[in-house]
Amino acid sequence: MRLKGIRRSSNVERRGSGTRRMGGKSSLGVAGVLAVLAIGYFTGIDVSPLLQGGSVQQESRGAAVGDDAASTFSAQVLTTTEEVWTNVFRDQLGRTYEPPKLVIFDGVTQSPCGGASGASGPFYCPADSKAYLDTDFFRALDRQMGAGGDFAAAYVIAHEVAHHVQNELGILPKVNAARQRGSEAEANALTVRLELMADCLSGVWARNVKGLMERGDLQEALNAARKIGDDHLQRQAGRVPQPHTFTHGTSEQRASWFGRGYDTGAVGECDTFAAARL
Repeated sequence: MRLKGIRRSSNVERRGSGTRRMGGKSSLGVAGVLAVLAIGYFTGIDVSPLLQGGSVQQESRGAAVGDDAASTFSAQVLTTTEEVWTNVFRDQLGRTYEPPKLVIFDGVTQSPCGGASGASGPFYCPADSKAYLDTDFFRALDRQMGAGGDFAAAYVIAHEVAHHVQNELGILPKVNAARQRGSEAEANALTVRLELMADCLSGVWARNVKGLMERGDLQEALNAARKIGDDHLQRQAGRVPQPHTFTHGTSEQRASWFGRGYDTGAVGECDTFAAARL
């Protein structure tokens, strides 16, 4: 992704180092621990209990050079989302876009939606209109999930911003209210549609930054979408996929809806709640 010359967004909040809890006596083994952590990174679920109470804590550390580079990259990607959604809101929706804040943290931090850590993964909190991102996220994306590349990382930032777009449009509060009224299975089904819509909106963003894309960038994003599908993640954790527990959609659904947004560039084409089939 060509970001040279792209300014860093001022809507970034950088928080200091924290303490990491990595689990010492887990019976999962190294591969199992990595798989569980990966699920946490990409589903927004705190998987600490799955690590079976490991108690080894690493010392707090300051941001490394790589973290500084990741912060700069994230701030530049956030700028592209601000520019794209300002134009899309104006041209397609006749509205004014109010961008979110991006909180970049190291280790652990707090949000109105609860504690944030490397195990909880990137997420958007509608209570304060902020997206939260651990600085270790990009390494996990590349090394643990096999979804490397700068555009893959940019896609996930765009996905969290897409949840803010949903919040701005009033979709997120309506779906949250419906989830609270339904059963667990019904709530999961609604969440899948919400997440696939965010993938589609991420595709709309990608179409509008074509001038910044390099050869292979689109494939990086599609690969990342497939790597973070519920079915793939459950298999990675050694489980048989259970569709009724899905909260983000299958690998193919995620890639397909991202592709739909990319191909059309239209917010109106991202209405997963009106779709008979996902």
